[in-house]
Amino acid sequence: MEYIVVCLVAMLVSALTLFSGFGLGTVLMPAFALFFSVPVAIAATAVVHLANNIFKVFLVGRKADWGVVIRFAIPGAIAAFIGAALLNLFAHLTPLYTYQLFGREYDITVIKLVIGILIIGFALFELLPRFRRLSFDRKYLPLGGLLSGFFGGLSGNQGALRSAFLIKTGMEKEAFIGTGTVSAVIVDVARMLVYGLSFYTSQVEDLTGTWALVLAATLAAFLGAFMGKRLLKTITLGAIQLIVGIMLIMIGLGMTSGLI
Repeated sequence: MEYIVVCLVAMLVSALTLFSGFGLGTVLMPAFALFFSVPVAIAATAVVHLANNIFKVFLVGRKADWGVVIRFAIPGAIAAFIGAALLNLFAHLTPLYTYQLFGREYDITVIKLVIGILIIGFALFELLPRFRRLSFDRKYLPLGGLLSGFFGGLSGNQGALRSAFLIKTGMEKEAFIGTGTVSAVIVDVARMLVYGLSFYTSQVEDLTGTWALVLAATLAAFLGAFMGKRLLKTITLGAIQLIVGIMLIMIGLGMTSGLI
């Protein structure tokens, strides 16, 4: 059952996130958590997430706007180091509110609330006609990179802010997808260098029994990304903006409510 659930989620969400630029880790982690402890689920998800992003670089990375990558992802990587370094400090802050739902406990924290509100704000720029045609001047790219990288290092959720910002820079759909994919790999590697090594060292024994499932989920994610690539020519930039906007709302509401 775990192979069916995890692999199906990995394949379908990977296809969708090729367009949105985020969401695989957010959806896949709970699928792993149905069958394993949360720390093991987080570690397994991170392996699949990074491997899938590297695979997507080979699929769509050549379309990346490298001028944007340098101005956006390099500040993002630097900020990710800082955010990841501060993770332990903020992790010990008392939650604003704690509640139970279906037998599980959820926390609403300051960090999740701030990020969630930011994400919902960006979503409005995608879904409201009045703001949909607005674009950001490229001189603000380093600021966008700093924000997404910092919150990515701090919470692991950098994809939503990254996509919300990049989609407003006026790039064509292929450039948007390629640029977001390359930027994701750069920032992911930066933040994993800070807190990943010690975490995976401590979890390596627990992960021993899950490697077959991790490999299967990775291959399923590859298949999903390949399917998404085949659909790329048939989807419009407007459709991508709609997908991004809807997913931003879902992620933002999930974070502000403590469900994510």
